[in-house]
Amino acid sequence: MTVGVIIPAAGRGKRMGAPVNKPFLPLGGQPVLLHTLRVFDTHPQVDEIVVVAAAQETEQVRDLLRHQGLSKVTQVVPGGAERQESVFRGLEVLSTEWVLVHDAVRPFVTHERIDALLEAVRLHGAAILAVPLKDTVKVAGDAGVVEKTLDRSRLLAVQTPQAFRRTLLEDAHRRAREVGLMGTDDAMLVEELGADVRVVPGDYANIKLTTPEDLVVADAILTMRRNSDDKGRTRF
Repeated sequence: MTVGVIIPAAGRGKRMGAPVNKPFLPLGGQPVLLHTLRVFDTHPQVDEIVVVAAAQETEQVRDLLRHQGLSKVTQVVPGGAERQESVFRGLEVLSTEWVLVHDAVRPFVTHERIDALLEAVRLHGAAILAVPLKDTVKVAGDAGVVEKTLDRSRLLAVQTPQAFRRTLLEDAHRRAREVGLMGTDDAMLVEELGADVRVVPGDYANIKLTTPEDLVVADAILTMRRNSDDKGRTRF
């Protein structure tokens, strides 16, 4: 079983309001992207990593990766206008049987969760990480009036990585291109093929850095984990 990872890192991150794109934001003295890549580079089951960067930033990413000891990063390729196109471009150059797709700005996924995801995808062909919603979710109309309250017990917040048999994900992306479907994640494209996607318990610490407030939380998580490492309880 060969495992490859696609890291889409071409998004602009307008909600962050930062002078640089989110993968280059500093976290604990280093760009977020490096924290994310090290999780997968140190995972024993990962064979290959492809970073998909904004076309104008591919050289910047290559410069960033030099001398970092990330031996499994094989290529940095230019992405498309949308995340979906960027993932497809990563698929085109990946050579592995199984694929993980992971947000560049989710630096806190653990080896334990990746192990569980890989175990599930081997059995089912498609698997995602997700956590139960903590908040009550309501649907409001255009006038700002609540129309209904959803059953929270069946609602999940989906995370990455998402894992797929490579051929299945390729078929899903090609089908989406043919019918003009723009999915909110890769699992949605696979679902549209009629394939089952298995849910694997995620981790509330596996946050995506989207707004300035997320950086504050990320600094706290990083500090907590570094303190844990100093006490001999290393957690990848």
